[in-house]
Amino acid sequence: MNTFFYLSTCNTCTRIMNELNLPNDIRLQDIKTEPITSTQLEEMKTLAGSYEALFSKRARLYKELNLKEKNLSENDYKTYILEHYTFLKRPVLVYNDAIFIGNSKKTVEAAKSAIDV
Repeated sequence: MNTFFYLSTCNTCTRIMNELNLPNDIRLQDIKTEPITSTQLEEMKTLAGSYEALFSKRARLYKELNLKEKNLSENDYKTYILEHYTFLKRPVLVYNDAIFIGNSKKTVEAAKSAIDV
């Protein structure tokens, strides 16, 4: 499942997409217009190790719903990500059985290295 999950309205996602110079065999999926399926999320979780690793604690809804005060389970993280796209830490690149989550410089560099091999 070579896929780049992003939000087209997110400048950071767009910048990283351009920076990575993604090959043609990577499918682009705008998570706002094409929501993540539970099958895709399962595959991501298998690669990432947990749903929490895929969950964005910087999402506006995270603060609005006061989720910081709650003790969230793995199942809660899964449910929130499937319910609303903003809970997915973005962007996520799944490439050749490796996963790159988020926009940290280190993650982007690792993704670049994986693509350029």
